[in-house]
Amino acid sequence: MKFYTFLVIITTFCSLLSKVYSLTNVTNSYSFVLSCGATSNATDADGRIWSPDSTYFPSSSGNSITSKAKYQDPSLISDIPYMTARIFKNQTTYSFPVSPKSRHWIRLHFYPSSYDNFNCSNSFFSVNIAGFTLLNNFSASITAQALTQAYIIREFTLVPLQTATLNITFTPSSAYNDSFAFINGIEIVSMPEIFEPAPMVGFSDQTTETQASSMQTMFRLNVGGQYIPANNDSGLGRIWYDDAPYLFGASFGITSAANNSMKISYPSNLPNYIAPEDVYRTARSMGPNPDVNRNYNLTWIFQVDTNFTYLVRLHFCDFQMKRMNQRVFKIFLNNQTALEEADVIGWSSAQNVPAYKDFVLYQTGDDEMWVALHPTDETKAEFYDAILNGLEIFKINDTTGNLAGPNPVPSPPLAATDTDSQSKPAFASNKTSKKGIIVGSVAGMTAGLSIVVVVLTFVKRRKNINNGGNKSSRGGWLPIYSSRSTETRTTISGKSSGSSHISNIGGGLCRYFTLAEIKQGTKNFDESRVIGVGGFGKVYRGEIDGGTTVAIKRANPSSEQGLHEFQTEIELLSKLRHRHLVSLIGACEENDEMILVYDYMANGTLREHLYKHNKPPLSWKQRLEICIGAARGLHYLHTGARYTIIHRDVKTTNILVDDKWVAKVSDFGLSKTGPNLQQTHVSTMVKGSFGYLDPEYFRRQQLTEKSDVYSFGVVLFEVLSGRPALNASLPKEQVSLADWALHCHRKNTTKELMDPHIKGEIIQECLKQFIDTAVSCLSDHGTDRPSMGSVLWNLEYCLQLQSDPDEPKMVAEQKANDAYAMHTELLTVAEEGKESEEHSTDAVFSQIVKPQGR
Repeated sequence: MKFYTFLVIITTFCSLLSKVYSLTNVTNSYSFVLSCGATSNATDADGRIWSPDSTYFPSSSGNSITSKAKYQDPSLISDIPYMTARIFKNQTTYSFPVSPKSRHWIRLHFYPSSYDNFNCSNSFFSVNIAGFTLLNNFSASITAQALTQAYIIREFTLVPLQTATLNITFTPSSAYNDSFAFINGIEIVSMPEIFEPAPMVGFSDQTTETQASSMQTMFRLNVGGQYIPANNDSGLGRIWYDDAPYLFGASFGITSAANNSMKISYPSNLPNYIAPEDVYRTARSMGPNPDVNRNYNLTWIFQVDTNFTYLVRLHFCDFQMKRMNQRVFKIFLNNQTALEEADVIGWSSAQNVPAYKDFVLYQTGDDEMWVALHPTDETKAEFYDAILNGLEIFKINDTTGNLAGPNPVPSPPLAATDTDSQSKPAFASNKTSKKGIIVGSVAGMTAGLSIVVVVLTFVKRRKNINNGGNKSSRGGWLPIYSSRSTETRTTISGKSSGSSHISNIGGGLCRYFTLAEIKQGTKNFDESRVIGVGGFGKVYRGEIDGGTTVAIKRANPSSEQGLHEFQTEIELLSKLRHRHLVSLIGACEENDEMILVYDYMANGTLREHLYKHNKPPLSWKQRLEICIGAARGLHYLHTGARYTIIHRDVKTTNILVDDKWVAKVSDFGLSKTGPNLQQTHVSTMVKGSFGYLDPEYFRRQQLTEKSDVYSFGVVLFEVLSGRPALNASLPKEQVSLADWALHCHRKNTTKELMDPHIKGEIIQECLKQFIDTAVSCLSDHGTDRPSMGSVLWNLEYCLQLQSDPDEPKMVAEQKANDAYAMHTELLTVAEEGKESEEHSTDAVFSQIVKPQGR
């Protein structure tokens, strides 16, 4: 017996030593844990030692003031580091020696109490590190009041900075009188690379290289378990919270814990610092009753900042099942299917073996993120159940390096009770936050309060959800949840009617049409109303709202394009508003129909004005203006939208012209969100149209915005030549327009390409500039191609040369500069998508299309 006890002790010690050694090797074993404004080392309630911060910023600057808080809120679990603060009236930078190749956790601690001569309600400031904006116009006071917390922790993980010094800059806002910055505690912890490429929800063939991104930790939950303090984490100082306050509905499922004798066995491909054993030893499942489980989803709701991309990490460890297909379930994120068949034992091949799954999604429209689980019927698993052990949600930096969201808005009752007391903050409370990494009262929250919060949440949401209605005949291809619209029709198994689905995908900006309305507007899909046919299906001219003419695109059930393209079109176009993008009005998903409704483009496609049609040929100037309009639309997608969008199917049939000859880019069914700030490309399956397809994308399956530039180069030669991108009736060397155009350019015989209808119209200088621009777009390597903005400027310059050939080139260049500058200034206006703003800018846009002096 003594020998057995000794063996257990030795085994446990070796396991712990191995964990520490492994983590030390990966992270280089250094950290900074600083109590700002303190004068000596101090130990917090968890036994962690905090050092003074004075060594890490320039003492000669005289910018900082140290102060002690006048009041200690009862919900503070420790006075370290919160009772002392470092206050800055001017921009100040901390500097830390770090490993240039390590990723880091950055944790900032704020206690917006009252300090000598400083009221934190006057504090607004930003925090920046190496080009990344962590906080902007941040008010710890407003945030704490809105979230009913006494103190705030903001946690970030930064990519390796490739420099031996990490600088954290605090800048008081210049927009407020007497504003200042302050900080109570700073942690910098070197960490291993724990991120890897993750699939993007809603884009089945796209992954996001999350390891190239910096992130903010929004939530970290020990699902089914208790609060885990930083000193009990697996070496990275993270805090894990109880998941109960975030559960939706009256059905909480059941919690369970592994026996003490059970050992959690980390597989060789899963380092033990991914999550501590305590996370994998507890779980929340739906329960043993299959009839009950069929009638609900196990669901969590989180408030997040909109218009950001998020990484959702789900942790699993099944200590109950032993074989595959015993418990199989679906994972839904924001009403979309992230994973059809989740089988924890199938992933880990054994009981008590952890696993995790990462998913990326773009949050737009609604500030609520839904995570839901529901058993799957298809596999006929032994138990009709679902399970989750842990959950983390990270906000990914946008293309400008920004991670900062707006300050939250306090609810009216909270705002009313804020008396701005100098001795005690009126908002100090021990309630639980629903946003961000916030310690506060989560640690001290009782089970009774958790139940009250959940029940109140359930009652509130039930008031806004209409449970009646019918299931979609399609079978509800995405689960639906909504508390926004009385039209929502949610089914108990996660299936829904089309109206709910479309509303959720479009963020409430996409109108839902019934099939009856569509049939009435198209005379029951009368063939005489067909105005086009594409890969998705037929396009009809229709009428809505008593006479408004629209284009109605109806999916062909036998088409290779379908569900994914339908969803992508709604998701993107409902969020984008620009003069040179076709506007999506609404959609219909009913009785196996997928139908999209757009603004009507009276003059059809660009292609039908170039060849194989009896319409009068366009003048060269008209062609130039249409190319400029299309270039503006593509430039907006690449740089003006909140997230880079690659169209992936640029061609003359996807450039439409309205009754005023304004060009608009259409058909976003193949579009993809582009690489982020730290990426160069998106790895994805090759899709597009032959003749326009970027050869580098085809070879390497790496998509960038330069793939659109290549396709647009083919369009430019199509406009110049009046012939299709592919013409099999021509000699072999001329079949591909792109190849033939490059051949002619090398031989200096490009004039042979010109459409006879415009040969006598083109000014020589304009022709040369146009051809040079188109040729540069067709460069074999994407890095050698111009950006869409550069293409746009060159086309503006071509139009100036064509409009006034006698004008000095410097004047033409300046006019091109002016037109391009006006376009870029209006990108953010177009992005807002508000009708009033669009109308107010019509005159300005008309100046871009036909600026004075042309």
